[in-house]
Amino acid sequence: MRVVLGALWMIATTLMAAPAPLHFSVSDSWAMPMVHLEGGIPTQGILYDVMVSLATQVGRPAQFQVLARARLANAMSHGEIDVRCYVAQAWLYDVPGDYTWSVPLMVQRTVLISTEPEPIQVDRLLPQAVGTVLNYRYPLLDPLFADGRLSRDDARSEEQVLQKLVAGRYAYALSNEWILDRFNQQLPIARRLHNVAVIEEQHLGCIVRNDPSVPVQQILRTLLRMKQSGEIDAIIQLYTGQTAPSVSPDR
Repeated sequence: MRVVLGALWMIATTLMAAPAPLHFSVSDSWAMPMVHLEGGIPTQGILYDVMVSLATQVGRPAQFQVLARARLANAMSHGEIDVRCYVAQAWLYDVPGDYTWSVPLMVQRTVLISTEPEPIQVDRLLPQAVGTVLNYRYPLLDPLFADGRLSRDDARSEEQVLQKLVAGRYAYALSNEWILDRFNQQLPIARRLHNVAVIEEQHLGCIVRNDPSVPVQQILRTLLRMKQSGEIDAIIQLYTGQTAPSVSPDR
């Protein structure tokens, strides 16, 4: 009996001593090089590496919640997410007040893509459907969608948007520039897609839940150190082969 009680005490002590995990959100619409999902679990990618490194340096295990984009705001409001990365303030109009922004960590360019190489000005596009990601916001194009000059043709992920463009479902689509570059590597040169216009350039960071159970300031300091040391830029270069666009960490 004493042996059993002793074993139970040791298990309870171990569980009490184990640090609580950091809960990270992962959008199921992300694609490589941002994140690769295998069986619904993130296994590699820029954001995966950043989040795992952050959790390791803070001394917490990383736990990932893979959610549809439309469910992220609700999960945040219920305190189910401690850290949400790869966000811009222009994208989030419904962020709960109990989250704090990190410094900008990376620059993302949203580009207009076509099967044809000729550059184009977006305001000169004829009325037509454009490939977009379900529940994604495109602040600079929202007025064109609102007045009907352009319409959205939504897919669940950025990779699906590009697949539909290749299949001829529409003439133009919107995507992250890094995802476009990665997608093109899978195509024969003659069939590769073309960046025909830069739509917007966003400075992206993370938001951290303000709660006594979350080491908010340690997380924010660690993200700042990861940016200043060049760690985040090195992760981006590992997956893209490109030097990350410059972004000041104290912007």
